[in-house]
Amino acid sequence: MSSNAADRVRALSFWGGPVDPQPLGGGITNSNFLVEDGPRKYVVRLGADIPLHNVMRFNERAAALAAEAAGVSPALRYFEPGLIVIDFIEGRTFSESDVRANLPRVVDLVKRSHREVTRHIRGPALAFWTFHVLRNYLAALADRRHRLAAGLSRLAQVTERLEAVAGPTEIVYGHNDLLPANFIDDGTRLWLIDWDYGGFNTPLFDLGNLASNNEFDLAQRRELLRLYYEREPDDALRLKFQALFVASLLRESLWSMISELESQIAFDYRAYTTTNLIRFERALADFEAMIR
Repeated sequence: MSSNAADRVRALSFWGGPVDPQPLGGGITNSNFLVEDGPRKYVVRLGADIPLHNVMRFNERAAALAAEAAGVSPALRYFEPGLIVIDFIEGRTFSESDVRANLPRVVDLVKRSHREVTRHIRGPALAFWTFHVLRNYLAALADRRHRLAAGLSRLAQVTERLEAVAGPTEIVYGHNDLLPANFIDDGTRLWLIDWDYGGFNTPLFDLGNLASNNEFDLAQRRELLRLYYEREPDDALRLKFQALFVASLLRESLWSMISELESQIAFDYRAYTTTNLIRFERALADFEAMIR
């Protein structure tokens, strides 16, 4: 965390008195600080617009306000371009195993978010159409001559196949980044935080993203669909879900490949790319077996 970032947080007119921002680890898109101001605690997130990643801070603000109004995310207290202040939630940040162990609660939160945040979003708001995101990443990686550029044409063909199978879909306002650390359990209820990738999308992407980011096995993926749709998933639903599950892993892989070239945050993006590409290839093989 740079001293300049901490100085910017320290200088905000929002505070009631002098504060001492403390870095929060874990962020690979933003710089995050915990700030105590009198009896209150806040999280301050700093990050510029990242158009290549579909991250625009006006959109994050709109999403955070809608999520607050929907009762699924903590209150937004202050915003200026590149900086957002939200209430700190005293609770336990989930791990992958926590997400899997609390699947009914997690699915309920995601489903309520889809229903209620969609109703509360106001003003201009972005779409996060998965396949547009993938094509945009692929073009950017080709332009920048990424070290894995030789394989991009194949990934472009995979993207087209996945989109064809996904087909027409319902649209909700999705979170689109359901990492385990974005779920917090305060001992009474769950919260869903960090809306920088929020946007209109198919609900199946959030479900595929939840499953791919939290290492769901086949039985857990079927249970996820059953809980969300309140019925046993048929073959057609399972195939569409698998397409978005694969797309989520491809998106995470391409995101990491772009971050190798663009990000200034200290993180081993190369290793993250390798891990996600391995998981993507495994999921793609399962998808291809389903459509044979």
